Amino acid sequence: MNTALRKVGVPVLSILIFLVLWELLVWANGWPNYVMASPSDLPEAYARFWELFLLGSWQTLWRTVAGLLLAVIFGLALGMVMGFSRIVRDGLYPLLVGFNAIPKATLVPVLALLFIGQHNFNTVMMAFLISFFPIAVSVAIGLSTLEPEYRDILRALGASRMTIFWKIALPKTLPEFFGALKVAVTLAFIGTNLVEIVSPHGRGLGALFLSGQTNSNYPLMFAVLIALAVLGIVLYYAVVAMERIFAGWAERAET
Repeated sequence: MNTALRKVGVPVLSILIFLVLWELLVWANGWPNYVMASPSDLPEAYARFWELFLLGSWQTLWRTVAGLLLAVIFGLALGMVMGFSRIVRDGLYPLLVGFNAIPKATLVPVLALLFIGQHNFNTVMMAFLISFFPIAVSVAIGLSTLEPEYRDILRALGASRMTIFWKIALPKTLPEFFGALKVAVTLAFIGTNLVEIVSPHGRGLGALFLSGQTNSNYPLMFAVLIALAVLGIVLYYAVVAMERIFAGWAERAET
């Protein structure tokens, strides 16, 4: 019970401290809400535009989750190939690093021109493109560092490559995979909002942010940012829950 209370209470307390410090910062500097909104300005924005927040949150969330699922599937497949083949790994690493170094905001206009009017597709694709890299790399590293003794013993016992993968390689890689997935969650939200803001199509929380910016409604803008943060936290803890189910054995006992 104490552990559960700590895991819930400590994050909540840290968020409350952050909000208090934010409020004090605005108050100490005497900033009006058209310069820097404070937490006390946000409830009014949520109450006034709650329908738009619900609709925009759903639109942003499902596109982000769809892009993240694609990133998991593609990242796992690519990571497996790279992990088991040194030639493929050496050949693809420079390409992946080079692609990941490209600012993803520059890819938004490219997607918009390639797939004109396909707003949902463009948004999902950007969430996918920005989040698959850590998954692929973590899986590749986990598989490539598999102890050769395990492979030799299982092969001597007649195990196939698929058996070695399911019995040894996959469980060993799960902690690295979920660690990368936690990073990919936040990256996927960044990709979704890049499209919603850089290539606006009137959908998602990005569109609501642009509306606040156009109308100089700074409390609304900051309320959108907090809503995005909340969605990211919810999805992050969903990944944490999955990690405890499938890779809970890797978690160290705390004293």
